[in-house]
Amino acid sequence: MFDVFQTVGGFFAKGGIFMWPLLACSIVSLTVIILRTLALREKNVLPLTIESEMERLAPGANPERLFRIVQHDGSSLARIVRVALAHLRWPRSENVETVQTRARHEMVRLEKGLVVLEVIIGIAPLIGLIGTVSGLVHVFASLGVSATSADPKLIARGISEALNCTVFGLGIAVPSLIGFVYFSKKVEVLSVEMESLVTDLLSKCYYGRLAGARGKTQVPAQTVTPAQPTTPEIAPMA
Repeated sequence: MFDVFQTVGGFFAKGGIFMWPLLACSIVSLTVIILRTLALREKNVLPLTIESEMERLAPGANPERLFRIVQHDGSSLARIVRVALAHLRWPRSENVETVQTRARHEMVRLEKGLVVLEVIIGIAPLIGLIGTVSGLVHVFASLGVSATSADPKLIARGISEALNCTVFGLGIAVPSLIGFVYFSKKVEVLSVEMESLVTDLLSKCYYGRLAGARGKTQVPAQTVTPAQPTTPEIAPMA
């Protein structure tokens, strides 16, 4: 084990001082990828229990059971559904606006950490390039200082060590780019699925409101529920 650490330390020492920022970038990138992989698992964002209950709910039925389920759940879908169910006494259009606001907050939570990957994708190759250029400057600056420094083998070894920075920087940027694209697409897919589920839930909860309001001709005017559009549009949650 000691030999392994000694070899790795020698590799970074040969690459120059710029190898250490690259090492930090690689650790941060790997950490973000692992955390996002765990956080964006579908069961953590769209729990099957909540999804099944939302699909089981009949139009116009009492969503009390669904409310009890989401009350103690910490998923993104549960938080959005809690907001929707807590404001069912409001007009549908106002409830939709509240749900959209909550959904935007959840999208920010789901995208947490992706900006770090985006930054690493940009700076890792640049740090590697700076390290390579700096190494080449030192190699060519040493030419002519002594007879041994003009040895082609020594020059080639110095150049190869300088190029390690570029290779390492690209090696960090490529996996980070793959992770960034994958997680961005997954957040988009989860957003569309949540939008579809919540839109269907609101349609079921407000089912019959308009017809009920029109049929109450003998009820005093102050008790009549204002008529709402039958098919309001819900903007994308992403």
